[in-house]
Amino acid sequence: QVQLVESGGGLVQAGGSLRLSCAASGSIISINDMDWYRQAPGKQRELVAHITSAGNTNYADSVKGRFTISRDNAKLTVYLQMNSLKPEDTAVYYCRFRTWTGGIYWGQGTQVTVSP
Repeated sequence: QVQLVESGGGLVQAGGSLRLSCAASGSIISINDMDWYRQAPGKQRELVAHITSAGNTNYADSVKGRFTISRDNAKLTVYLQMNSLKPEDTAVYYCRFRTWTGGIYWGQGTQVTVSP
């Protein structure tokens, strides 16, 4: 059984930084894409950052220049470094892995709260 375990969320003041981690455990191999999504209260879940197996990245316009996604394939882990945080970044952040065989796995979510 595959599990994605997230960590690193919390409360931070505007302008501060947080680093999220998401590690996979269980029988998971050949991860293709790794993504970070977020969902704020009353809003739809949105894609924040995406990284391919080759290390190519894409970001939502709202986080470009502030967030950086990276991955460690040996550790089956994806990271999200978040700098210059804003109150509008407040949300539950979810990681998502997609395997080469089409399997999709989600983390349980971690709360990020940015105070003004």
